[in-house]
Amino acid sequence: MVQEDNKRRIDELFANGFLSKEDFKKLIDERNNESAEYLFEKARIRQHETFGNKVYLRGIVEFSSYCKSNCLYCGLRRDNDNAERYHLSEEEILACCRQGHAFGFRTFVLQSGEDLSYSDEDICHLILSIKKEMPDCAITLSIGEKTREQYQMYYDAGADRYLLRHETASPKLYQKLHPADQTLENRIRCLKDLRDIGYQIGAGMMIQAPGQTTDDLVTDLYFLHDLQPHMIGIGPFIPHHDTPFRDEKAGSVELTLYMLGILRLMFPKALIPATTALGTIDQKGREMGILAGANVIMPNLSPTDVRGKYLLYNNKICTGEDAAQCSLCMSGRMKSIGYETVITRGDAPGKGPHEAKMNI
Repeated sequence: MVQEDNKRRIDELFANGFLSKEDFKKLIDERNNESAEYLFEKARIRQHETFGNKVYLRGIVEFSSYCKSNCLYCGLRRDNDNAERYHLSEEEILACCRQGHAFGFRTFVLQSGEDLSYSDEDICHLILSIKKEMPDCAITLSIGEKTREQYQMYYDAGADRYLLRHETASPKLYQKLHPADQTLENRIRCLKDLRDIGYQIGAGMMIQAPGQTTDDLVTDLYFLHDLQPHMIGIGPFIPHHDTPFRDEKAGSVELTLYMLGILRLMFPKALIPATTALGTIDQKGREMGILAGANVIMPNLSPTDVRGKYLLYNNKICTGEDAAQCSLCMSGRMKSIGYETVITRGDAPGKGPHEAKMNI
């Protein structure tokens, strides 16, 4: 049975898209299976109002595992001497995008560690090359913290979206997860610069990161409410064996799904992925994520010989399948739960292509 207090909170969140900090905290702390199912039912109503039963596919290309940053939870961290490093050339990245385009993909997510071997000119030339050859496609960058000037260059070259998970909006927890030279203030500055420039922006947090409290999650919800991102990516913390957090407990599917449901009610028009991390800790995790309110899946277009080297956490799935297998697999799995995968640009509602100011 759904507790009356939590039913009231879910109904209020469904009606207004927001709650007091106290009600958010109690909504999370006092959850049970029945209140979760009631939340997911409401989340699917909001999901269908804007997107119907459509799930958007994004082709992700993980083009470099080098990283100058040293986040304590990440397998790509600078001080991990056991990590296998690689970076792809522009032609190799283009080959991945061409393959994806042939499958029908119309969004490419270019993701890497913070690899300084690629100059801003390299990144801009890559964007311009993809847009020239595949002008019907959207480009999402996920390459970390940069200056406003750098973000403007990429946007002027034709980049449409930028993913930069804030990980946590709690200053104390952020300090626990990162070395002293990486600050929450700079992370937030980056997100605001990206928003102001005109990108479709994506933020999001880890669920049950070491030391995280419910108050931290509520802080995240308030931060996201203020930021109003177009995309929100959340996933459970999963330890990596070559990091300082190797012995910490992984986050749960249950709480991750519950937070997805809350986010869908807060952001009815947001693009919210059911992440690879969710699929890693439960083989049905991505299906459950869609049924909790998510509406994006990101199959991997990276070359199979490097996928096993881009390991942010232990036991990452889909490192062996080729892109065609992954795409067909996801389409079938989504169909089994009553959803249809659509391979379009899938822009955030009210947003679309912008005109690049550069030429090759």
